[in-house]
Amino acid sequence: MKAIMYNKYGTSEVLKLKEVEKPTLKDNEVLIKVHAVSVNSWDWELLRGKPFLARLEGLLKPKYKILGADIAGQVEAIGKDVKHLLPGDEVFGDISWCGWGGFAEYVCAHENALSLKPASMTYEEAASIPQAAVLALQGLRDNGKIKEGQKVLINGAGGGVGTFALQIAKLYGANVTCVDRAEKLNMLSSLGADHVIDYAQEDFTQKGQSYELILDIVGNRSIFDFNRILNPKGTYIMVGGPLHRILQCLIMGPLYSKTSGKKMTILVYKPNRNDQNYLKQLFIAGTVVPVIDKQYPLSKAADAVQYLGEGHAKGKVVIRVEHENVQS
Repeated sequence: MKAIMYNKYGTSEVLKLKEVEKPTLKDNEVLIKVHAVSVNSWDWELLRGKPFLARLEGLLKPKYKILGADIAGQVEAIGKDVKHLLPGDEVFGDISWCGWGGFAEYVCAHENALSLKPASMTYEEAASIPQAAVLALQGLRDNGKIKEGQKVLINGAGGGVGTFALQIAKLYGANVTCVDRAEKLNMLSSLGADHVIDYAQEDFTQKGQSYELILDIVGNRSIFDFNRILNPKGTYIMVGGPLHRILQCLIMGPLYSKTSGKKMTILVYKPNRNDQNYLKQLFIAGTVVPVIDKQYPLSKAADAVQYLGEGHAKGKVVIRVEHENVQS
């Protein structure tokens, strides 16, 4: 089979298309013929080995040679202990906790990572959902305890997590302010944002506005800035960002929580099939849908990763996996 592989940390130039053996099926796994896989910031971080936390499972060289966690495809074979899936089932899910490997024509995954794909959902849409949408859902609903009428700020709203977070927040009846690059603001307005801010033109921490709930996806401002615009008893949730910002939140967050009653914390993401299935129902209802900016063939996966890593993506970036003339 064909796969995009890398053997050392670096830029997208180290990603190479290679012929490799199909993965070996374990008893509790299914073999999936991949049709689409989306690119996430974790792929970018694992590729570069930055921040240093990205090297926890591979200090000098990557442990997983094939990136890609959010996959959609068709079950081709099942292990003897698999109970809920059958060959031919169309599935999607986040396989980061069971081995990665989605930038390939085939991948094996534990059945508990996978949800059945509805017929109305394309493979590209299905691959866009798992990490990004579940992160948004867990941040707003579980950590943020979002409520109707709240003023919510989403920092870095124009990417995969942010576009899902905006739709989910509006579903809950929140008043949503989105912060991102100028070229993404029209798209965010079309998704229902009540207010949009170009961070290059306006300092959203100095506008005199305050918020009950802040979802910080990019971590490009200090926790002190966010504390200034967070309402008393409000909640700030850091989804991602550079290591020094994460450490800052780990140190100062509990202090702010004790002294001011504000909750300032880091989201601990947990892949969750129940959340995937809940989001699937929202998709079927037409209330939360993926925003797909660009699609690339597998052979151009390096370009897809580079495009996302540079911060250009308006929503999700997806890699399509074609299977014509594939040798088993």
